[in-house]
Amino acid sequence: MRNYAITLLISAASFSACAQNAASQSSGFVPDNGITSPLHEANLGNILFLDNTRPLSENRESDFLSSFKVKPTSDLNFSAFLDQSLVNHLHQLDPSLTAEELVKRGNYQFSFYVDDALLYTENLHPGANTPRQKREETILRRPFISFTNADSWGRFLWSRFYFRNGGEDALKEGVHTLKVEIRPYLETHELLVGDLLAAGELDLEWVEPDPVTEEQKAIQTIQPNSGWEISDAEYDTKLIRALNEKIAQNEFKSIASIVVIKDGKLLIEEYFNGANRTTLHDTRSVGKSFASTMAGIAIEEGHLAGTHQTLDEFYDLREFSNYSATKDQVSLQGLLTMSSGFVGNDDNYESPGNEDRMYPTEDWVKFALDLPMDTDKEVGKTWEYFTAGVVVLGDVLHQSVPGGLEKYTDEKLFQPLGISQYQWPHTPQGVASTAGGLRMSALDFAKYGQLYKDGGIWEGRQVIPASWIDRTFTNYFVATPDQTPYGYLFWNKQYQVGDAEYEAFQCSGNGGNKVIVFTEQPLVVIVTATAYGQSYAHPQVYQMMEDYILPAVLD
Repeated sequence: MRNYAITLLISAASFSACAQNAASQSSGFVPDNGITSPLHEANLGNILFLDNTRPLSENRESDFLSSFKVKPTSDLNFSAFLDQSLVNHLHQLDPSLTAEELVKRGNYQFSFYVDDALLYTENLHPGANTPRQKREETILRRPFISFTNADSWGRFLWSRFYFRNGGEDALKEGVHTLKVEIRPYLETHELLVGDLLAAGELDLEWVEPDPVTEEQKAIQTIQPNSGWEISDAEYDTKLIRALNEKIAQNEFKSIASIVVIKDGKLLIEEYFNGANRTTLHDTRSVGKSFASTMAGIAIEEGHLAGTHQTLDEFYDLREFSNYSATKDQVSLQGLLTMSSGFVGNDDNYESPGNEDRMYPTEDWVKFALDLPMDTDKEVGKTWEYFTAGVVVLGDVLHQSVPGGLEKYTDEKLFQPLGISQYQWPHTPQGVASTAGGLRMSALDFAKYGQLYKDGGIWEGRQVIPASWIDRTFTNYFVATPDQTPYGYLFWNKQYQVGDAEYEAFQCSGNGGNKVIVFTEQPLVVIVTATAYGQSYAHPQVYQMMEDYILPAVLD
């Protein structure tokens, strides 16, 4: 993203008509937070901007921006001051619907104008914002631009406007006026859009980035006490310096760390954008692969009978919606390969089983098991990315292993690897989430990758059965333009350097996070990144690997 300066134009009078219209509307269909402060009351219908994440009550009037220079380390957050919650506004569009139906069918509509020309309008997916937020929230505060890459639909919305829908081209050199408008929308048998809820304007002007320093380009010295033997293998330092420069210039965006293990020894350890050796990286769906690991260990120890086991052995599926005998026979193999046959596809925004629809619910396992089966899918023959299925696998593990999934993983995996600093996210039921989000240091993720590279052995101990790694590193699907090779919650990837291809199996997570284990080369590569929700997140890592990292370290 280009860097630019932002000057904020705030005028309460310019939005008085919007505020008066909102005040005249009926309220009280569901209880909400109401008008929360004098600041809130004075700015009904306004959007204000801040460069910090402090609570609004801790900000003074002077903190609301009149000008703002955005650098690679900058944040820009918006606050929209509303008279009522979203559900109360949606009720006015269709009074016949219940609050639950309104939550499921409606959300906010955002419109982006540049120099008075409408460039982009988006109806936020109903899964954005939790049901509670939709019912109660009267101040809508989210990031648009975030150096810390806070996981918020606001960032993703801005990214879609800026990178994919004309924003970058329209906001070129010189001064331009950006206007943002927010309305409620409801999808019934037709699309209903309500009156203007809030609006704000900004003047934008480009600013040139700072030059890259020698310190930013320099290869970082590996510090003592890494827990790894340091490699003395030679590699192309010019290529790694060039890569560091690209990261510093923000041509490769939001990269946090790069670790290269060669022949079981630490060769390269680089950190960027405020990360360091102790940072616990949120690698998102990299955490899914740990469900595969623990399934293999649980089967080896007899807590599970095998991948042939079916869901009816763990759940009475007649208690869930859309029961069928086919659902009874969904196997652990199907969950491990994402070929279970549920109507669930995270790559299809409209899919009933899309993960964005799962997260706002109160029980993720129930969400998954309530889904119907897809009669058009050939179970076990084709796969679609299905986070909810991995959540079910995690729940099966949790109820099958002694002490539950989190305790069992610590005892059987993390302790043997010497990993003590980590953070699990949890489902609403308090179970360690296998949907993703497991946080560890880059060097600890490297231990996990090296464990697979060494056939499941760590310091002479067989932690994972070697046979399970062979089954995990098997491609169960024919590669087609519409289907990527896939194993047991590991991706199969061919990296190209010149005319040569190098096969790897890898964990992969939103933002560009990778644990890459090469099958024929003595390499394990870790990349952590925070480009969450960005279309360039994974492609830029593949370019880094093929143009810089692999050419630098291959013999």
